[in-house]
Amino acid sequence: MRHPRFGIHPSWVIVFAGVCAALHVGKLPPALPVLQDALNITLVQAGFLLSAVQVASMTLGLAVGLSADSLGLRRSMLVGLGLLSFASISGGFVADASGLLFLRALEGLGFLLVVMPAPALIRRTVDASQLSGRMGWWGTYMPTGSALALLLGPWVIAGLNWSAWWWLLGAVAAFAWVAVWLCVPDVQPLVPTHNVANDAWPKRLALTLQSPGPWLVALTFAVYSSQWLAVVGFLPTVYAELGLAAGTAGVLSACVALANVSGNIMSGRLLQRGWPAQRLLSIGFACMALGAVGAYAVWQGEGLPTSLRFACVVMFSAVGGLIPGTLFSCALRLAPSEGTVSTTVGYMQQLSALGQFAGPPLVAWVAASAGGWQWTWTVTATLSLAGAVLAHFIGRALHKKEKHD
Repeated sequence: MRHPRFGIHPSWVIVFAGVCAALHVGKLPPALPVLQDALNITLVQAGFLLSAVQVASMTLGLAVGLSADSLGLRRSMLVGLGLLSFASISGGFVADASGLLFLRALEGLGFLLVVMPAPALIRRTVDASQLSGRMGWWGTYMPTGSALALLLGPWVIAGLNWSAWWWLLGAVAAFAWVAVWLCVPDVQPLVPTHNVANDAWPKRLALTLQSPGPWLVALTFAVYSSQWLAVVGFLPTVYAELGLAAGTAGVLSACVALANVSGNIMSGRLLQRGWPAQRLLSIGFACMALGAVGAYAVWQGEGLPTSLRFACVVMFSAVGGLIPGTLFSCALRLAPSEGTVSTTVGYMQQLSALGQFAGPPLVAWVAASAGGWQWTWTVTATLSLAGAVLAHFIGRALHKKEKHD
């Protein structure tokens, strides 16, 4: 347990830094229409800009996790926030798509350097009795950042311009850098001291990939993130087809993303009260499957009323939010050693990005093939079933770990 500086516990500063990093992931969608006009960006180039962060996570997640364990947890966060600030401020000055794409890739690297070491750093700064609760809060960083970007981005861009939106978030990242530097202690990852060779990255990489725990949490995160982004990402399109105004569709989509926060927070509280991780994961996947069916399925040519569809999507996101918070807690427990926590989280991030990269196109293909969204629930239900199976094996792995300890 580390004593707070300036009256702020370091774990809250770490969560704040994660939200600031997530803002940079979510800042692009509100700006795309303006960017296409201002920089003459084609639809294909816009797609590359959207996927640049996920491509970085897909290819570099494990490597950045390894570097965070070697570089130092706090130092990794500071480097990442510095990259985010530099790339975002510089992006506000670019005049072509290629320059923005390069800086977007830098932002992807900065994002990874911030979020990879965070769970291990939270573990080092809180008491064991508070760890599950804090990990639940940490799981909110992505939906909170995405929702804030969806809500604030259009206002800033309409009132000023897209460059000001980039500069503002660059300043926010710089502020987060100062907060981490002042309030988060400089701790090193816990690694075995009896054998220095165990700290070498090939050893940690082999240990991580040869252990079942990292695979289980990473695959479970992949089947969760793929369906969550597929459903939430296409909500504006679905609402537009239902005749809702663009502004209304944006607010409703942001509300759905923000609903995910409640599930993350609740997961930490329930874990602290002794709820098994397997139960929380199973409940989350079951409600995601039911929510997707209610939102998209059609009976006798008609689906549910729009209000009930919205309620189903909120349930999908809110109860599904039990999953990421639980998985972050499981990652700390199932990492093969203290020195591989960031590496395990990096592998989670890498497979999560793979799921986010593959899920939306798969749902879009099903929708295009069926001539509508009425059969897309089959994709999410299948992924939820896979998640429930993986949750069973996570429960067994945790039980085995507890008996061994």
